[in-house]
Amino acid sequence: MTLPFEEAALYSAAPEKFIMSATLEMRRRSLEDPEGFWGEVAEGIDWITRWEQVLDSSNPPFYRWFPGAQLNTCYNALDRHVEKRGNQAALIYDSAVLHQRRTYTYRQLRDEVALFAGALASHGVTKGDRVLLYMPMIPEAVIAMLACARLGAVHSVVFGGFAPQELATRIDDAEPKAIVSASCGIEGVRVIEYKPLLDQAIDLSKHKPRTCIIRQRESCECDLTEGRDVSWQDAVASAKPHGCVPVMATDPLYILYTSGTTGVPKGVVRDNGGHAVALQWTMQSVYGVQPGEVYWAASDVGWVVGHSYIVYGPLLNGNTTILYEGKPVGTPDAGAFWRVIADHGVNCMFTAPTAFRAIKKEDPNGSLLANYDMSTLRSLFLAGERSDPDTLEWAEGKLGVPVIDHWWQTETGWAICANCLGIEHLPVKHGSPTLAVPGWDVQVVDEASHQVPAGTTGALVVKLPLPPGSLPTLWNDDDRFVSSYMTEFPGYYKTADAGYIDEEGYVYVMSRTDDIINVAGHRLSTGGMEEVIAAHADVAECAVMGVADELKGEIPLGFLVLNAGVDRPYHDIVSEVIQMVRTEIGPVAAFKTAIVVQRLPKTRSGKILRGTMKKIADRTEWRMPATIDDPVILDEITERLQAIGYA
Repeated sequence: MTLPFEEAALYSAAPEKFIMSATLEMRRRSLEDPEGFWGEVAEGIDWITRWEQVLDSSNPPFYRWFPGAQLNTCYNALDRHVEKRGNQAALIYDSAVLHQRRTYTYRQLRDEVALFAGALASHGVTKGDRVLLYMPMIPEAVIAMLACARLGAVHSVVFGGFAPQELATRIDDAEPKAIVSASCGIEGVRVIEYKPLLDQAIDLSKHKPRTCIIRQRESCECDLTEGRDVSWQDAVASAKPHGCVPVMATDPLYILYTSGTTGVPKGVVRDNGGHAVALQWTMQSVYGVQPGEVYWAASDVGWVVGHSYIVYGPLLNGNTTILYEGKPVGTPDAGAFWRVIADHGVNCMFTAPTAFRAIKKEDPNGSLLANYDMSTLRSLFLAGERSDPDTLEWAEGKLGVPVIDHWWQTETGWAICANCLGIEHLPVKHGSPTLAVPGWDVQVVDEASHQVPAGTTGALVVKLPLPPGSLPTLWNDDDRFVSSYMTEFPGYYKTADAGYIDEEGYVYVMSRTDDIINVAGHRLSTGGMEEVIAAHADVAECAVMGVADELKGEIPLGFLVLNAGVDRPYHDIVSEVIQMVRTEIGPVAAFKTAIVVQRLPKTRSGKILRGTMKKIADRTEWRMPATIDDPVILDEITERLQAIGYA
């Protein structure tokens, strides 16, 4: 038996604890023979011209998958399915805010996409041009993405409702020939007018798009700028269907901007070939979903989850995908997700832990589940933030299906670590996203890039080359790609996450590396403290961050959101939480302060804005995040911090 990389060390240290599994066997092959492994996987994609080699590693860290090959991603997502499953639902639009539903078969969706591709082409969009999409969760967003892929144009989706300045920086970086938007989006009960925000962004940007195509919505129609703007309805009325344009496997499919530490967004590039190969493989291997089944990623097309698992992954695999316009709670209640699952026969669901924390907060006993038939649901996958064990256990207990925490990033495009249900269902360890997925060589290293022993916390890194579907570079910025991800740990991709790998190979992602705080010389994970606090019966959600302290350097500060219906004195709950951290982690944590708030400030994708909260507490300069879901909540945070001597 030959074991590569960290498995060899783990096996020699504790052979009786080592898990010999199908996942590890597949992963071993993917790392020892990546070209053979991914070459076989790639047979699941329809190619126009086959590759010259599977992996070009001649210019590290700029690795390229399937160089020389030609394909079209839209063809693989739609056209090739039409003969076999043309009448199967490809896309189901379910708007909880408008009480509307619309179903597109594979044939209908192919025809709609071909027509809009023709509309874009009539406005001068050709292969390699960029098209910026600023869209709400409506079918036209998916159609526009696929239409760009059909033409070989590069789409860049910006979350609808982004502030004009943030949108302007993305316009200037991508330099789109056209922008596709809508008159408005709907957030809960609020109608957000997009067109004024778009107009302001174009005024601010140096680059000016040639054309803006605007989908007029009944909830709010907008004025169009003469000579530049055209309504979606008029654009398609005069268009002719367009065929699929061949592109190189190494050509970019899309740019997706993620926040950078300098305030300048980083344009993550995704290629066509490796992306299609990896995503189709994950649908069956990671999620255990077969063609024809119903898959629902409750996310937004503006985020990477929406790209990978609302649009491309399910369609590449021949699934029915759900496009949901609504919230987990409030549209109309905490049973919103159960209604969608029951109505559409969802087999596998993927969402963020924060969504389930919101549901648990509003309906802690899961009473609303009794109103719906959940018999089709086989599994629930969570990602986006750390999945605390308490939320996982709650979901497991209420749903009665495997609840799988998995870990990935905008940059990676798909799961780094997961319990791969399509390969085998491994034992679950709460707090761990299980093992590294085949293709990913995850290691834990110290500051000198040396591997650390099992159970020791360090920087989580991935040995190069990264597998297909991960970012090959940043848009027009190779130097920043190298400095951001490849320099600190030579030979590795820096995930910027901290954690450890246990003796059985299970990976634990504890926090971002900047969430490791130094309390009087002791390095402590705020994620570990959050895990303890989340186990309190009255706590729905929590966040812990290190704030400046003259004596200890940093001390932890906790924020608690309580379950609905809790009427106990807040100071009793805070005292109990403090004692729990002291018991579980020890006095060294110096966890002595926590405050109760109504909500935690989050991005629209559900990530808690810990950095902003820390800056407020430390009295350092901060600015309103462009992605915040509700700016008003920061007023409460500031007031509560001021009341206890912070801010």
